[in-house]
Amino acid sequence: MPHIAHVSLVVRDYDEALAFYVDKLGFTLVEDRPVPAQQKRWVTIRPPGAPANAATILLARASTPEQAATIGDQTGGRVFLFLETDDFERDHARFTEAGVQWARPPIKESYGTVAVFEDLYGNLWDLIQRHE
Repeated sequence: MPHIAHVSLVVRDYDEALAFYVDKLGFTLVEDRPVPAQQKRWVTIRPPGAPANAATILLARASTPEQAATIGDQTGGRVFLFLETDDFERDHARFTEAGVQWARPPIKESYGTVAVFEDLYGNLWDLIQRHE
């Protein structure tokens, strides 16, 4: 059955991206291996606690000026990715303590509690806990 396996996130540098996503946000490093023929690395991460078969984020280092131009603006200023949590207060506090910048403060909506944060490049993410 078809499914999404990876979503590419264009980054400037693998190690700075790992420092943000793994060290600050607590994501799990799934794979980091060299691809010498293409002078790049295959680097995938997933949110902490995500199942082993969950889709991963492929940290894709920009290799052309056109790709570099999209860093931080992969969706034209819209929220790019939605990080769902089972404990909004815990994760919001942890991210804040780690120095994450909030573009929009927490708000309670009909569907749940949500806040928008920026990654190290300026891409917008929702942190969301849905109402049960």
